[in-house]
Amino acid sequence: KSHLREARISADEAASVEVGQQLDVSYFAVGSLVDVIGTSRGRGFAGVIKRHNFNAPKATHGTHEKFRHGGSVGQNTTPGRVFKGKKMAGQYGNARITVQNLKVVGIEPEQNLILIKGSVPGPNGRLVWIQQAVKK
Repeated sequence: KSHLREARISADEAASVEVGQQLDVSYFAVGSLVDVIGTSRGRGFAGVIKRHNFNAPKATHGTHEKFRHGGSVGQNTTPGRVFKGKKMAGQYGNARITVQNLKVVGIEPEQNLILIKGSVPGPNGRLVWIQQAVKK
């Protein structure tokens, strides 16, 4: 299945590329650094222990029905609200992730494969965007 995506390039690169030209892995060089952009694995609605690595309260000394809760979420009458960014339960994963400065260890042009050392976001088979590293 083919996918189409637009990419911003410099004026120098635009002179050497024609409209509609297909780009392959020969654009990258072995040893160069790349950024990989993809969508992380979706884990659905997750609690604070899984999502934010909170510690679970002790299951003793009178604890009941609150074994995996996050505890208190606010203060008192002042400020009388929950601050923005409070770590709570919610959607975990399925977000756009950029992994920066991964090294290209190999290129196989006949199979159009690029071998990258490091972690690539998303499950097997998910589409990723590979570009030259921005922060080298």
